[in-house]
Amino acid sequence: MREAVVGDRIDQYQLTELLSRGATTAVFRAVDTTSGTPVALKIPHAADGSGEDERMRREEEMGRRLEHPRIARVFTPRARSRAYLAMELVDGRSLRSLMQEAGPLPREAVLRVARQICDALSYVHSKGIVHRDLKPENVLVDRAGDVKILDFGIAQGPTRKALRPGRAPLEGTPDYVAPEQIEGRRADARTDVYALGTILYEMLTGNLPYDAADAAAFLRAKVADDPRLPSYHVPGFDPSLEAVLLKSIERDPRQRYHSAARMRADLDDPGAVMRRSVDPRRRRLAASLAVVAVLLGLASLIWLTGRYSGDPGRGSAAVERSE
Repeated sequence: MREAVVGDRIDQYQLTELLSRGATTAVFRAVDTTSGTPVALKIPHAADGSGEDERMRREEEMGRRLEHPRIARVFTPRARSRAYLAMELVDGRSLRSLMQEAGPLPREAVLRVARQICDALSYVHSKGIVHRDLKPENVLVDRAGDVKILDFGIAQGPTRKALRPGRAPLEGTPDYVAPEQIEGRRADARTDVYALGTILYEMLTGNLPYDAADAAAFLRAKVADDPRLPSYHVPGFDPSLEAVLLKSIERDPRQRYHSAARMRADLDDPGAVMRRSVDPRRRRLAASLAVVAVLLGLASLIWLTGRYSGDPGRGSAAVERSE
């Protein structure tokens, strides 16, 4: 089958403009000739053998289950003559494009985007779906500053099995995958939180949390090493917001935000993380004081017990002397 070009009609869709061309797909502006609705059509390259057809089938299947203002809608054509995905046409730009143009973005704009992504992820997770490939290329921002998430091509549904280490290639984009994905463990809501935390870190600092000489070293670092502090890149970085970022990209999922909703709450009030966190030195001092208090209490109890139990007649003798 030949490559699609502007002017082609594919089933009910007329291609009117090439919007982007990637390594495996091209995205066209198109018109649904049955309704006049403008749509975006993502079409695999004719010679593509990377499994993009299967990704699109999965994305369409997931899209039929999702209806949220922060998620690009997916449409099901009346008939299909070739592989493609019909979806909502968003008048905006990807986060990647915005970052490439402006570098680190203003804090309030970043927090507005991050809160909307949290809302979308909370909805997705409530449906038992994990995106697994959240990245700046898959987040569109329209002219009003509103977010649309797309590309659920490798999303994991409630029944999808986890990968086992060494049995399948890594799915997802290395810059944003969580350590559990690298190790082949099952993804959950915390996996998407990790990706969002990495995006947020990048939007605010212009850098990723890790840096390495090659891809293998980069993935090893994500599993074994702590990330660089945002304040390494941006001196004077807000410590409260830094605490939110670091909690969202904890290597151990148990120490990470367990939900996008919880992360959203801290983005609304970053200082809450600092109030919940206690300096380790203060924790050790408090523990030491507690031990001392217990020991003093025991010593007092022993002393009192010995005083009144060692001489049974002492109380009556005192009465006799007073008389």
